[in-house]
Amino acid sequence: MIFIVVKMPVRPEYTDKWLELVGDFTRATRDEPGNLFFEWSRSVDNPNQFVLVEGFASREAGEAHVNSVHFKTAMETMATAIATTPQIISTEAPGNGWSAMAELTPRNR
Repeated sequence: MIFIVVKMPVRPEYTDKWLELVGDFTRATRDEPGNLFFEWSRSVDNPNQFVLVEGFASREAGEAHVNSVHFKTAMETMATAIATTPQIISTEAPGNGWSAMAELTPRNR
């Protein structure tokens, strides 16, 4: 699995409309055959920063993603809304998605 995390610093005037701005990109990516997950979160420490967590089944699936029309379109769209260059971690990880956390489980009340 290709595991990617991106910190996306957004200009304040785009923060409230960010998820709408990336909506088509998000839907198209989630529809890709090799996409395992593509999830946006907003930082609790910086309200103008979104964090994207994404997973692809293989290196080939990741390459297909970055070579897609919707990826290229999204990069053009997002370039006007970001405040600084995003930070990224991209690595190969074992497995094909999320696993249950062994150290924490819900307690009965």
